[in-house]
Amino acid sequence: MLATALTLHLLSAVVWVGGMFFAYLALRPAAVEVLEPPPRLTLWVAVFRRFFPWVWAAVVLLPATGWWMILSPARFGGLETAPLYVHVMNGVGTLMILVYLHVYFAPFARLRRAVAAEDWPAGGKALGQIRRLVGLNLILGLLVITVASGGRYVLGA
Repeated sequence: MLATALTLHLLSAVVWVGGMFFAYLALRPAAVEVLEPPPRLTLWVAVFRRFFPWVWAAVVLLPATGWWMILSPARFGGLETAPLYVHVMNGVGTLMILVYLHVYFAPFARLRRAVAAEDWPAGGKALGQIRRLVGLNLILGLLVITVASGGRYVLGA
């Protein structure tokens, strides 16, 4: 069961952080380069509608599998015995989830309403907020991956 939890944990992180990496560093610059604001904003609504269900899955699976491993006697045996790098991953991961929840329920909701109303300036403003928050979450996600892969060596096993 522990191997399944670890596998789901890693796959969830790859999907979420990898998706942000692709969207921020490849799709966004290409969309700005080739699309005017109305089709660009419409594209982003369609992209987020397809990507956000995967992020929701990650938002559920990452803490569930993370806590399974923390509480498992075969792994860490509880939070009090978990090493520092696990606490760092837990804290930064929680912050990432809070940022995502804000993105989904605030600027993404505004973006969807603006595109539906063809209010392109409001849509651009909402997309700008999403871009900044995704950039923040991407940095946090890369930090978590760094801590997950090397933390036991730097922060102690």
